[in-house]
Amino acid sequence: MSAANSVLDEDSVVLAALPLFHVNVLVVTLLAPLLRGQQVVWAGPAGYRDPALYTDFWRIVEHYRIATMSAVPTVYSVLTTCPVDADISSMRCAMVGASALPEGVRTGFETATGIPLLEGYGLTEATCAGVRGFLGVRRPGSVGRRLPYQDIRIVDGERDVPAGSVGSVLISGPTVFPGHVEGRDDDGHRISSQGKVVDGWLDTGDLGYLDEYGFLHLTGRAKDLIVRGGHNIDPRVIEDALLAHRAVTGAQAVGQPDGRAGEVPAAYVTLCDGTVGEDDLRAWAAAHVSEAAAAPKAVRVLDALPVTAVGKPYKLALRADATRRVLTEVLGDIEDVTEVSADAESGAVTVTVTLRAPAGAGVMAEVERRVGHFAVPCRIVTRHRGDD
Repeated sequence: MSAANSVLDEDSVVLAALPLFHVNVLVVTLLAPLLRGQQVVWAGPAGYRDPALYTDFWRIVEHYRIATMSAVPTVYSVLTTCPVDADISSMRCAMVGASALPEGVRTGFETATGIPLLEGYGLTEATCAGVRGFLGVRRPGSVGRRLPYQDIRIVDGERDVPAGSVGSVLISGPTVFPGHVEGRDDDGHRISSQGKVVDGWLDTGDLGYLDEYGFLHLTGRAKDLIVRGGHNIDPRVIEDALLAHRAVTGAQAVGQPDGRAGEVPAAYVTLCDGTVGEDDLRAWAAAHVSEAAAAPKAVRVLDALPVTAVGKPYKLALRADATRRVLTEVLGDIEDVTEVSADAESGAVTVTVTLRAPAGAGVMAEVERRVGHFAVPCRIVTRHRGDD
């Protein structure tokens, strides 16, 4: 599918620089080009994670006459700042996926290099590519149209919604996996869909809509929705508002625990300079979001936003940080509390409260009472001075 829809001829060269354990590099920038007899240049085990690569990046493009590449938005954000010190006329286009592409990154990269960015969309469970953009038809805000043999539905529960309406994105086709291998019995592998694949339709976990021309527009992840007192808030509303600020280079919004509303929005940003403070950014966001409920309770500046090994935003780490901050403040007047930490490694946020030993039952009960308002899994440990 990917090879048949390539805009490149058999003499084109493709750069592969994402980790080899990722389905995108295996399918889109390795197997598909090789199927057509195209040459692939591999950037080594570190790939885009190697800072030295960016120093010579455009000269590598010139040397190998690279025609296309695939990367995540953070890579293109970095490349925008790298002076074009070589002949890069061989580059027909560059592909981008894995997370939402900020308009500022698109504009900056295309202006600096003259190379069009084509968005794509897919996931491991559907063998990566399911939707992609095309050079001849640019649709701002869209990740493209479905590839041949793929089907897409947008649903609200079990009901299909009309064009332009937001719902859950479902994909069906020959590339969709049947489910997870959970074991083996006398009949072979035991497969479970875990509720994600029903009648051949894979629930991607993404939210989006199809426009009247069949272009897919993604609006966020279902699990990333911020639920404030029963009201769903799309984090992209907050992120787009902050990214419109001249000093903001990156933005991620998450739900922060709240004793009354369940959770409230909190945002984390990176800046190109230190000329703006967190309070000013919070006021900016409040003035530019589309609804008052989406105004972030806090905006926090980080040196870098957390990402996974392939460069996708890692919001769970931010939710853990927001939880830690809130509970540290809530428990701040209890003298026996020496530390509040939050762990996101298990796939959910879990809080650990450390008490100075020997802490009485009354102190433990008070900690449990206060933390209980936030419905966050919590464990309490005691530690003597000098304990490891």
